Amino acid sequence: MSASILVARNLSKVVSSAEGELSILADLSLDLDKGDSLAIIGASGSGKSTLLGLLAGLDLPTSGKVELAGHDLSALDEDQRAQVRAEHVGFVFQSFQLLDSLNALENVMLPLELEGQRDARRQAQHLLERVGLQARLGHYPRQLSGGEQQRVAVARAFAANPDVLFADEPTGNLDSQTGAHITELLFELNREHGTTLVLVTHDERLARRCRRQLRLEAGRQVVDGRSA
Repeated sequence: MSASILVARNLSKVVSSAEGELSILADLSLDLDKGDSLAIIGASGSGKSTLLGLLAGLDLPTSGKVELAGHDLSALDEDQRAQVRAEHVGFVFQSFQLLDSLNALENVMLPLELEGQRDARRQAQHLLERVGLQARLGHYPRQLSGGEQQRVAVARAFAANPDVLFADEPTGNLDSQTGAHITELLFELNREHGTTLVLVTHDERLARRCRRQLRLEAGRQVVDGRSA
């Protein structure tokens, strides 16, 4: 079992297309420790979201492997991978992915209740207060601004105290001021909880906040301007 919280070894992803086989990722490796932060950057179509999906066990590589919290994801079936995600992973998406039928408090309570937490309401309320939404607990997503919805999503992602938080363009739909506030929240919670952050972003300022950056170009890691 690796000492790292997240390990990728020689990851490749190839898919079939009308023109033949298309290589989306090629021979990529990385190691992340608990509390680390990584920005995955690159142009559209460079393989960023594909890499995020592989690291989170949402998809499987064509070759290579991913170990998440000591689990070889390729050796598990979909139900087992889902269980690993439930125990170790949080997500923040560009499109928020909140449940419209639940208010802010209920959206954050949901993962806690699924875990069987008896004090789900108290924990969810504390997290929403932590992200400055104490006055919005009973509001539904349609009653919240984009920045407020993203703050609910951040609170929900940290509700289960994940080992790794994956965020796909977390500030992409936000204005610069709100995006900066969300960025501060992510890194404050990263420090407080020791959560490893893995962020896909086009925002170079956000990328520079991370301890490490991984730049992709046509599915390959770029090091000092050269494909690795």
